[in-house]
Amino acid sequence: MQFDFLKAKSPPLIGMDISSSAVKMVEISDAGKNLYRVERYSIEALPKDSVIDGNIANLEAVSEATKLAWKRMGTRIKNVALALPASAVITKKIILPAGLREDEMELQVETEANQYIPFALDEVNLDFQVLGPAPGSTDEVEVLIAASRKEKVEDRVAAAEAAGLKALVMDVESFATQTAYELIAHQLPNGGKDQTIAIVDAGAAMMHINVLHNNQSVYMREQSFGGNQLTQEIQRRYSLSSEEADLAKRNGGLPENYEPEVLQPFMDTLALEVTRALQFFFSSTQYNRVDHILLAGGCAMIQGLDETVAGRTQVSTMIANPFANMALSPRVRPRQLTADAPALLIACGLAMRRFDR
Repeated sequence: MQFDFLKAKSPPLIGMDISSSAVKMVEISDAGKNLYRVERYSIEALPKDSVIDGNIANLEAVSEATKLAWKRMGTRIKNVALALPASAVITKKIILPAGLREDEMELQVETEANQYIPFALDEVNLDFQVLGPAPGSTDEVEVLIAASRKEKVEDRVAAAEAAGLKALVMDVESFATQTAYELIAHQLPNGGKDQTIAIVDAGAAMMHINVLHNNQSVYMREQSFGGNQLTQEIQRRYSLSSEEADLAKRNGGLPENYEPEVLQPFMDTLALEVTRALQFFFSSTQYNRVDHILLAGGCAMIQGLDETVAGRTQVSTMIANPFANMALSPRVRPRQLTADAPALLIACGLAMRRFDR
């Protein structure tokens, strides 16, 4: 029944993000003096349709990619922290009396969960975390409940286990993004305090928007748009297979008209999608402005995308790099890490779970 979604853990851990296009792993250590160090990382591409809408559709392919990613890391650590997509997790904040014992709290959480989870509790992994005193009350606490169907959790655990790894932590992708954001916040004016920050994670198939105010998530949305659209357009335009198009997109070697006729229109469309997402945010919350946009995900690796988005949205835009203030081990190539950083946001947030106290 219990599965540690949110509990603190601190043995050595690798952050492992299973996205729709790749398995990404990051290992971070404590370098002392409040400094973290990136020990190693790897990105192993997944065959098409291995993961669809956040669900593992081809367990064998995902396990194989996990095995290769881990092998390439050259680490001895076998414990991993994984995450579920936000769409697979029901989260709810509840208020409970302060001073309850753990077992009393568990009972209350189950009673509450029963009311809003549309499945039988024995089909669900349930976890909770006390966030702190309830707003405006000293004798109550605010508790976050997270629940997911068991099969969603088990699929990810099975992918890790088939590769010889042990899943110690199961997080939620949006929480992992927020953990990584905390490493980036100090790069913003006033450390992001009293500001509204939109994290736009544009991956292969989906664009996830997570808007934070004072480091708390105030809005989430996903739109069906991503790098696959660019791959398909390259395929169509230059008569390539999807594998060839994907390679050409990453490594270059496309005709001269590629940038003005294919890449720039894709970037413009992506910027338009971001603008639309912000409009939805303004119309469905009390907020009427965003101070900064942080671009993450594989699409954020496209040169000049930050300028295109800033131009279209009129909001200051930067590429997310949670590793900017970390030391790097000799195994990590600095330029390559800077290029890969926006795609490693979730894996980085998961890797940080080993420092939970």
